[in-house]
Amino acid sequence: MGEIEQRAAVVAEAMTWLRTPYHHNGAVKGAGVDCAMLPAKVYLFAGLMDHVEPVYPHDWHMHRNEELYLDWAAKVGAVEIDVERAGPGDFIIWKFGRTFSHGAIFVEPPMIIHATQAAGMVTLDHWTADEELSSRAHKVFTFWPESAE
Repeated sequence: MGEIEQRAAVVAEAMTWLRTPYHHNGAVKGAGVDCAMLPAKVYLFAGLMDHVEPVYPHDWHMHRNEELYLDWAAKVGAVEIDVERAGPGDFIIWKFGRTFSHGAIFVEPPMIIHATQAAGMVTLDHWTADEELSSRAHKVFTFWPESAE
């Protein structure tokens, strides 16, 4: 499968999670998922990475400096890129609390799909129009670094 098909597979899989309720550390489509497990499952089901089982308390980002999410991105082979180079299927992480701790998948930048506690479910949003997200530090990652050059 080529890059275009892989990116389309990621977006198609992510869209099947829409309206799944927010549930910390959940990973069941239609039943419950959070912003870490959503991309883990989407990239797994799209065939881009192996199964991971991250373990993290609900408020780890408020009390620790360890960059769990950034470490996870590096371990699965994602490469950091500039946000201007992001495309469908790429991944963005925002800083909340002390660490980068809220993630989303680009559908078509700037549209993202993410699990939010505030909405109580997986939603489709325009991240640059969201004051909460657009004002925060962020990092973007891709599984296709050649096309981001």
